[in-house]
Amino acid sequence: MRERFRVVGGARLVGEVPVVGAKNSALKLMAVALLAEGRTTLTNMPEIADVRIMAELLRRLGVSVDYDPEAGVAVIDVPASIGHRADYELVRALRASISVLGPLVARVGEADVAVPGGDAIGSRGLDLHAAGLEALGADVRVTHGYLVAKAPRGLRGADIRLDFPSVGATENILMAAVLARGRTTIDNVAREPEIADIAEMLTSMGARITGAGTSCLVVDGVDTLHPTVHRVLPDRVAAGTWAFAAATTCGDIEVVGGVAEHLRSPLQSLAAAGCHVEGTARGFRVAVPEGAGRPTAFDVATLPYPGFPTDLQPFALTYNAVADGSAMVTENLFEARFRTVQELARLGADMQVDGHHVMTHGVPLLSGAPVESSDIRSGAALVIAGLVAEGYTLVSGVHHIDRGYPHFEVGLRSLGADVTREPDEHWYE
Repeated sequence: MRERFRVVGGARLVGEVPVVGAKNSALKLMAVALLAEGRTTLTNMPEIADVRIMAELLRRLGVSVDYDPEAGVAVIDVPASIGHRADYELVRALRASISVLGPLVARVGEADVAVPGGDAIGSRGLDLHAAGLEALGADVRVTHGYLVAKAPRGLRGADIRLDFPSVGATENILMAAVLARGRTTIDNVAREPEIADIAEMLTSMGARITGAGTSCLVVDGVDTLHPTVHRVLPDRVAAGTWAFAAATTCGDIEVVGGVAEHLRSPLQSLAAAGCHVEGTARGFRVAVPEGAGRPTAFDVATLPYPGFPTDLQPFALTYNAVADGSAMVTENLFEARFRTVQELARLGADMQVDGHHVMTHGVPLLSGAPVESSDIRSGAALVIAGLVAEGYTLVSGVHHIDRGYPHFEVGLRSLGADVTREPDEHWYE
């Protein structure tokens, strides 16, 4: 049954909210487990739909996955012989499934991975993935909708420079290189904390990696890896979501488990705009003192880490929709990530799109209306927009939000919001 959120406006979010394991790390760490025969345990796993999809993908490869969402634990038991084909049925729903490509080529010598689907936020070319694997000695081609990679004689180390610091390409090349013969140098890599999390897990499995967190990774290949136990790092995008929720609703939220260092750019922007931002013993806090008025609008330009995250861009749009003043939001990473704008316009936001820029003019209050989420972050941002809208807002497409936020409405209600989940009676296939 398709569901929606009913969001009642007028909320000022106050309290504390926990942040669990990072979606963008957990899914990739499940793929890392393919590199070693035996039982690997991942803890602090988020209770989200995408983990279940990834678990089923691994099962189709012959891997046993015991996932306990309430405990946040996934036990992945990898046999000596595993499959190499990731079918379109599952891959189309989850872009992160492309992360099995590198491990399968390294471990099995071949991989057939359907070209992925996922969120409607623009194309994400696979050329960098293919070029990196080819540099390591694999033969890579696209056939009948599948990315097919073969390395029957194994992979060999190489010097690789990425044309763009792609997170996905960095991950796939790194995961393949750990079992390649000799040394691999990967330059201009992504520096996201999730990359360092993968490198940390690989190192605990016996991989030899230096440079995690920098723009250059050096990998000395090993013959085999062993299983491990690894705790997923906190979700910086979820933490950033709560930061913007506090700022947008002029609230006061302590984000328990959030790592402020992973959100330096957005938190600095919020602080400069008039929000109170401080580290705490358990995470960090974002607050707008009561009676202080609306925080100031600010310009945003998304960039690779440590710049402003593209995943937080929809929340910056929602914030600027009700902030004091005008600002420009620029999207530099995905060409189709302004779908949030047309939905915010339905709520009364004053915004104009010009190419990859959006000019925003803040209004004191939005007006509730039915809206549709097009991806995980857009959906969550529209729920927050509903909290600063007069009347009530119906946010359809809750299944998108569930892919990134476990029990999102429960967290909001704990902070004082009136948000309920209900059947989407007026939606038709």
